[in-house]
Amino acid sequence: MKKMYLSGALLLCGAVLHGQQAPSGKAFRAGAATSIISPKIGTSNNGNMQDVTIKSIHDETMARSIVLDDGDTRLAIVVSDLCMVSREILDVAKRRASEITKIPAANMLMSATHTHSAGTACGVFQSEPDSEYVKFLSERIADAVIRANHNLAPARIGWGVGNEPSQVFNRRWKMKPGTPIINPFGKEDQVKMNPGIGNPNLLEPSGPTDPELPILSIQTPAGQPIALLANYSLHYVGGVGAGEVSADYYGMFAERMKQMLSAEGQDPAFVAIMSNGTSGNINNVNFGGKLTAPAKPYEKMRAVANVVAAEAFKVYQNIKYQDWVSLSSVQKEITLGVRKPAADEVTRAKDIIAKAKKPVMTSMEEIYAKETMAMKDYPDQVKLILQAFRIGDLAITAIPCEVFVEIGLDIKKRSPFKPTFSISLANGYNGYLPTPEHHKLGGYETWRAKSSYLEVDASAKITESLFELLGKLKTVNP
Repeated sequence: MKKMYLSGALLLCGAVLHGQQAPSGKAFRAGAATSIISPKIGTSNNGNMQDVTIKSIHDETMARSIVLDDGDTRLAIVVSDLCMVSREILDVAKRRASEITKIPAANMLMSATHTHSAGTACGVFQSEPDSEYVKFLSERIADAVIRANHNLAPARIGWGVGNEPSQVFNRRWKMKPGTPIINPFGKEDQVKMNPGIGNPNLLEPSGPTDPELPILSIQTPAGQPIALLANYSLHYVGGVGAGEVSADYYGMFAERMKQMLSAEGQDPAFVAIMSNGTSGNINNVNFGGKLTAPAKPYEKMRAVANVVAAEAFKVYQNIKYQDWVSLSSVQKEITLGVRKPAADEVTRAKDIIAKAKKPVMTSMEEIYAKETMAMKDYPDQVKLILQAFRIGDLAITAIPCEVFVEIGLDIKKRSPFKPTFSISLANGYNGYLPTPEHHKLGGYETWRAKSSYLEVDASAKITESLFELLGKLKTVNP
């Protein structure tokens, strides 16, 4: 180990490896930056079944960016504190950032964290984005890339993978035989999301979890931290004050890492980022455990952030850095079918809405009737971007969905790169991505709505395309 003293505190930094040989005249550089993206008070928050009006800002929401440069190729990664974000917003951001930095738009990976307490950036359920906020987001997300690119400086890079199983639980449960699980469409499911702690009818979770915590660390050649990118398959934590904006545990993790690395007050500022892994069916509630007293606002998310940051710090202390690695990216636009309602389902939905107290739908049956009416006018097919980055021997896949954990585990297992991790909610938003097996089980994540509409076989087609992209990256620099 090589000891580094920063801000008077002892940090243990991994030994430096020279890694890949840099081409003549090429050097590895990196830059990081943030942009504040907090919405205006009085506008929309879309983390619930009904729209919420923002009353206050508890902590600023951010777009956090890293730019990497191997001398030939530059990659940009931006993770924004949003529940989800539309492709239209991100496409505008990419064009603007590309015009100024000359980084190709295809080399930009832009995602949302999935905090449920941010400004609305995507129409879902009964929320719609404010038009001024849409424009603001495109500009500020682009700014995060532009500023990170401006901060490019000589750097070294390394990575490692931690394990923190204590904060992830599968939220879809099979129930005891005979337990009725009626969905908003009047049909019966085989699993229930968030069935309640201590529910006497609990049988078993319907799937696994992914406790891995991949860490990508970037430092100056002298060992001063520049940026850290983490990835964890946890949906979000929640527990905010009424109408308050918060970056959730993602933002608290970023601040905690800054403290643990004694990187406060640096210039340029150190940037820590927590990206959302494949957490479509994973949350932080142990339904098989015992009931405890309700947490105070922000108490639970802070506890989760501290536990995950502690594991990240363990990994950080043993990372082996390389002076130079090669970079590459590939992306592909694919077309997938949309699950649209049948004529009898539209008739039923019209009936339910006619009897509802308008304009706000309150019951789940009413809410999904409104979603059914929206889905009948959707196109039969949609286009979405799939993307893969290679950073030395590490790979990152990007999927514009709330991806089920089984999909992420399969990608990690079969990828030609070790390690590999996936960032969800990336480059757009196309709803939940369950496997065909989970579609058969039903449950909230499969219910047809703007939050879940891709064809039943979408996950198989997406993973097939991602392995094609990973294969291309392997042939570029095996």
